[in-house]
Amino acid sequence: MTEPHLETLTSRALDLWQCHGRETPVPGVFLAVSDEPTGPLHGVYQPSLCVVLQGAKISRVGHRTYHYDAGKCLIASLDVPVRAEITTASTARPYAAMIVNIDPAIVAELLLEHPTSETNFATTPETLAVQPLCRDLINPLERLLDLAGRPRDIPVLAPMIQREITWQLLNGPQAGMLCQVGLADSRVARIGKSIAWVRENFAEGLSVPHLATLAGMSPATFHRQFKAATAMTPVQYQKSIRLQEARRMLLSEGVDVAQVGFAIGYESPSQFSREYRRMFGAPPGRDGAQLRSAVTADSHD
Repeated sequence: MTEPHLETLTSRALDLWQCHGRETPVPGVFLAVSDEPTGPLHGVYQPSLCVVLQGAKISRVGHRTYHYDAGKCLIASLDVPVRAEITTASTARPYAAMIVNIDPAIVAELLLEHPTSETNFATTPETLAVQPLCRDLINPLERLLDLAGRPRDIPVLAPMIQREITWQLLNGPQAGMLCQVGLADSRVARIGKSIAWVRENFAEGLSVPHLATLAGMSPATFHRQFKAATAMTPVQYQKSIRLQEARRMLLSEGVDVAQVGFAIGYESPSQFSREYRRMFGAPPGRDGAQLRSAVTADSHD
């Protein structure tokens, strides 16, 4: 990949950001831009390809740390809670990234149409991986961004281009990780079923035997495979999802802190406040007020 290619993608992404912000007109395609480094950013990465066009970022999952800068990709294969920081950004050269969601159904279709026997599925791969942006991805990424200005073409051409991007990833360094996303009986896909249950039922009590049954594994095997894939235990995963949902509620709903704690499954307000502060650096009431104040200030800029 040559620098001019990256510059072209960056220019198009920044122009789109000015017009549309994070969500582009193309379904499943998002942008991230910042003109300064950030503190911790908490969120959940879905199966996706994140291409850093300018600047640099760090993402952390459990004890694992992933560094990626301009010309590098972060590939995610499962829904996983992440703590990230933009480390290199300025007004002159803002951090810019392009995110394309990966549809497991498309992965499965491509594997059925073009089965491979070359990938080793003996071990459970990590759910995040960093690799250089390969040359074969440049053109489809450019075409995907170009569609934002051609709304009539989006429903016809966007799925074809996203399928092409998925195919290129299936032929790249992280083929093994992506193949497991599409194989219904793979370890990653089975762990994904339990993760989907936790995300949909985060306020309920957690039963590892129940999750293991969903994944078709013994409790001991499930616990081991879950931690290998996510760098977290099931309890730690649920806690992260709960607390991120609490932060969303405090920002968008402005409800009472104790009510938020009960809504996400905490019976003890003090335990909720303690764990929230440990994750976000401030107690829920103060953090919620700061978040709402920041949003209000941004809306007045």
